[in-house]
Parts: sequence; structure tokens; C-alpha cells
Amino acid sequence: MAVSLGETDDEYDEVHEINVTPFIDVILVLLIIFMVAAPLSTVDLPVDLPSSTANPQKKPDKPTYVTIKSDLSVAIGESMVKRVDLAHQLDQLPDMTKDKRIFLRADKSVPYGEIMSVFELLRTGGYLKVALVALEGVPEAKPPEGGSATP
Repeated sequence: MAVSLGETDDEYDEVHEINVTPFIDVILVLLIIFMVAAPLSTVDLPVDLPSSTANPQKKPDKPTYVTIKSDLSVAIGESMVKRVDLAHQLDQLPDMTKDKRIFLRADKSVPYGEIMSVFELLRTGGYLKVALVALEGVPEAKPPEGGSATP
């Protein structure tokens, strides 16, 4: 067994530092990729979308309607409910499951924020399949401001 007790002339000492050059190279490549991809993933163009001419889908046998009336009251089918009880009342319906489609219809005069608040109530209640109901056919034309509907 040989033991060296004297000093050694070792030229290659251990390096206790991490080489960060490859890490910086990878980060710079990722930065370039994200700088190129980010503008492509956003849509900045104002677009006037056309109306849909899709065929109406088949109505289910027993649809569940949630209605928002013009006075902002909410009803399930024909019965009025409080907004805070909406999900609970839907849970109480026979043959109602969380994955069954709910048809949401609202009066024309109902603000968008009110519709979204009912959407949120349905979502927090676990009902994620919600369809909007509209009249079939061409939407009626509005007269220009200051004008009349009849010539």
C-alpha cells in the first residue's frame, strides 16, 4: 500500500464552477423562437364576420332551457328561480346530468354582462355544455339612427 504524503505537482485541479455557456445558448435560441412565434399567434385585424347560414341542428327530445327574461329574472323551463339557486335547481331536475346540454336563451334587451354572469353560474355548478338559442332565419334590419323603418 503506497501513500503519498508530500505535495503533488498536479496541473489539473478540479473546477467547482458550472459551465453556463451551453445554457445561455439554449436560452437565446428559445428567445428567438418565441420572438418569431408570438406575433403569429395573435390576431390584430378587425374583421366583420358574416352571419351563419348553417342548418339548424336537431332538437333533443327533452331540452333543458335556461331563460333570462328582459327584467333579468332567470327561469329553468317555465319555473322562475333565483340566480344563486340556479345550479342547485338544475341538479334537482330528473334525468339531469352534468354532461347534458343546456340551452340558454335571453331576451334581446339583456346586456351581455348578464348573459356571461349566468354562464359563470352554470360553469361553477359544473354544467359546461351550454348552447345559445336564437331565432332561425335572417336577423331583422334596424333602421338607421334618426331615420324611420318605413319609407
